[in-house]
Amino acid sequence: MDYSGTTVALDGFGVEGGFDVLEAGIREAAADGVKLRVFGPRGQIDLGGLDGVTLIDTSESISNEDDPVSSVRSRPDASIVRAVADAAAGDSQGVVSLGSTGAAMAAATFGLKRSRGVKRPALAAQVPAPGKAVLFLDVGANLDVRAQHLVQFAWLGMAFSSAVLGVDRPKVGLLSVGEEAGKGREAVVEANGILSRSPEIDFIGNVEGGDIPASTADVVVTDGFTGNVVIKTMEGTAKAVGNAISGAARKNPISAIGGLMMKSALGGLRKDLHPDTTGGAILLGLRKVAVVGHGSSGPEGVANAIRVAARAAAVDSSGRTEEMLHRVGANRGAIDSGRDS
Repeated sequence: MDYSGTTVALDGFGVEGGFDVLEAGIREAAADGVKLRVFGPRGQIDLGGLDGVTLIDTSESISNEDDPVSSVRSRPDASIVRAVADAAAGDSQGVVSLGSTGAAMAAATFGLKRSRGVKRPALAAQVPAPGKAVLFLDVGANLDVRAQHLVQFAWLGMAFSSAVLGVDRPKVGLLSVGEEAGKGREAVVEANGILSRSPEIDFIGNVEGGDIPASTADVVVTDGFTGNVVIKTMEGTAKAVGNAISGAARKNPISAIGGLMMKSALGGLRKDLHPDTTGGAILLGLRKVAVVGHGSSGPEGVANAIRVAARAAAVDSSGRTEEMLHRVGANRGAIDSGRDS
């Protein structure tokens, strides 16, 4: 993809592997032509010789132990706050953080502003599935939700999938404990009723956990607590199954033959679900692009988080998603239906 004219602001803190891992990831992304403005400590990050990469000396950061909201509000010189301000000012077209998820979401929501009518932005991740990827949201931004929020997530996911991912009339499912409309918590049941009465959205009803890898729906909606647990369980299961088969293959020749036959396919699944491959989740419902990556990322994960933001910015995912929302009239119904923020 042509990234010319696309600049990404990068929070230089938060990668658990340290600044060496961060630097390696930056070099991979820069080799693809992505321009970067990195907010981190000049004495510890060496980006010499990289065209299109600027280091803005920043020594303050917000850690996972800090309170996200109060820290973002009281520490304007923190790396994530400065990176978001850079994007808000138009010096970059998107922002990436692999540090505190809470701080990244708070800074992005305050600094980049919500799209018109959106009550709560949602973190969306693409989950690999046979034949296509499933857009899954929320995966961590909103732990407690009401029915109106789930409905908004459905509209956001539908609009992003259609406008940016190119899915023609995406099928939207609501994650629950059964396919019947009356199954699930009160918020899920209420959201099901609202979405069932929305002709502009192709709502297929409730889906269960097994429907996600089966790609029954193009977009699957849930609360941030459930979504975060589900996606991490999928990642962990792929790793655990791979390790179990490798262990069995070492026990006897017959098992080894079976293990070798499965190795290629299983290796592909593990790679598809690995955090380094997915890169990160995009925060939908904001006026500019914000991507939250994994702190445990290696160089490939850092580079892929940057690439996700660069691709989204290059196609103006925020503008196109908002345009789609209001073209189908979501502002008159689901998006403005929430009574709280």
